[in-house]
Amino acid sequence: MDINVDIEIDLSGLQCPMPLLKAKLALNNMESAQILKVVATDPGSEKDFQLFVDQSDHQILDFQKDDSAYFYWIKKG
Repeated sequence: MDINVDIEIDLSGLQCPMPLLKAKLALNNMESAQILKVVATDPGSEKDFQLFVDQSDHQILDFQKDDSAYFYWIKKG
């Protein structure tokens, strides 16, 4: 999937709840419909980010994970 990213943040090494908090801060400073790419290493981020978008107007356009990180493409609502 080829997604044009407006802002990318690398939150590798941060533990819950910091990846979600920093992603929320980034989204607060973005315009509606812009895309935020987040790189995180905390396994808890997968559940945290899904719950967050379920309770907000934002949406996860794509999610990928590999042996070292979790990748989220979030569209601001």
